[in-house]
Amino acid sequence: MRVPHVDPEPSVSAASAARASASSARTYDPAAMREHYRAEGMAEADLADDPYRQFTHWFEQAVGSGLFEPNAMVVSTADAAGRPSSRTVLMKSFDERGFVFYTNYGSRKGRELAGNPYVSLLFPWHPIARQVIVLGTARRTGRDETAAYFRTRPHGSQLGAWASAQSSVVGSREELDRSYAELADRYPPGEQVPVPPEWGGFRVVPEAVEFWQGRQNRLHDRLRYVWVPAEEGGRGRWEVERLSP
Repeated sequence: MRVPHVDPEPSVSAASAARASASSARTYDPAAMREHYRAEGMAEADLADDPYRQFTHWFEQAVGSGLFEPNAMVVSTADAAGRPSSRTVLMKSFDERGFVFYTNYGSRKGRELAGNPYVSLLFPWHPIARQVIVLGTARRTGRDETAAYFRTRPHGSQLGAWASAQSSVVGSREELDRSYAELADRYPPGEQVPVPPEWGGFRVVPEAVEFWQGRQNRLHDRLRYVWVPAEEGGRGRWEVERLSP
């Protein structure tokens, strides 16, 4: 008996159609996704005299709200050609001198900041309908300050700073794990790990700090502190301006 030839294409097409149908059932429309923010707003009279005290107030509220990693911020830099790049890092300290984070100076952000120190920070506190945007200049922290912070890191994180040549291409996960394991043998728990020479902090000195409060009907409050440099013989000061939403 002659066995008829069966073309596999219909079954492949059927499988593709089934996958497309399943995918279609899971689709959603981003244009229809929206949250209605609260009515309470933010007035100029409610602000602190400087952005550092205002940030402290909002940061404490973000922490108190139970927000996951309220010190997480998006750091945006640009290369010599003006092409931007962004990534999320953890702010590790802040005061009237600026906002501090740590990284490998050989990473992409480290290299870009070496050539172009202008940087933007964004604290995306979406669950409480707030954002803080910082525009400023990044400067390296001193080695003593870097070493003091490095000693507070968990032992594994200290080893990780040595194991990873941040932003460089690595052959495999196994290669990275092997590097870490070798360091773990060299520096067992309880033994002091030295600070990597190409690892350290950046302090972002603000020139402008915007506090964004979500409001109803997308009429958000945006109040921005802008640093006005001192005139001859005078002192610089912060001025507040309101931005349209």
